[in-house]
Amino acid sequence: MIRLAAVGDVHFGADSGGTWRPSEHVSDDADALLVAGDLTQIGSGEEARVLADELAAVTVPTVAVLGNHDHHSGDPEGVCGVLESAGVHVLEGQTATFTIGDVSVGVVGATGFGGGFAGASGTAFGEAEMKQFIRRTERAAERVESCLTALDTDVTVALLHYAPVKDTVVGERPEIYPFLGSFLLGRAIDAGGADLVVHGHAHAGSEQGVTPGGVRVRNVALPLIRRPYRVFAFASDSESA
Repeated sequence: MIRLAAVGDVHFGADSGGTWRPSEHVSDDADALLVAGDLTQIGSGEEARVLADELAAVTVPTVAVLGNHDHHSGDPEGVCGVLESAGVHVLEGQTATFTIGDVSVGVVGATGFGGGFAGASGTAFGEAEMKQFIRRTERAAERVESCLTALDTDVTVALLHYAPVKDTVVGERPEIYPFLGSFLLGRAIDAGGADLVVHGHAHAGSEQGVTPGGVRVRNVALPLIRRPYRVFAFASDSESA
């Protein structure tokens, strides 16, 4: 059995040391740790270093993506560099693979972006700014699909910050749905294939959802799950939440 721990939106600030402490149990509870974006409050190197210290004692593979907060200070590369120096795999349209026992695990990671969901979504039409908005999501979705399609692992997980389905943002104000995720991400996941999707961002959303193609989606934002992480267990080709 493979166990993956996942959480998002830890929002580490300069004074957050000791407030999360995944190292206390995650290495016993899970075979890997996935962190679904918003790693910091404002995307500063100082905040990233505090988080890196918090993760230093984690002995299982740790994979992360950035969230919108991690871009705020205009130095996402700096945040990535600090965490990667601490052994965290930070992905943006990339994959990380590792073997646990005799089982291969592949993680496709991307921040994603917004635009809305089927029946109420934006399109790349009109003003340049609107085109840029939607095309960023299109590029992210295309990269996710490409990476998933290329993976050949026993267990495949898509790690995002933004939501790929409306199910897991229900509970948030409908007016902000377009800023919480995009159906294009869900469509890409169905096309590429995955066993599980985990994301964050929607603090007041819902924990469980599913893509149109039947892939399980779980919102693991820390303010929603109210625990250091959730563990997902895989036996053969099945997942249990």
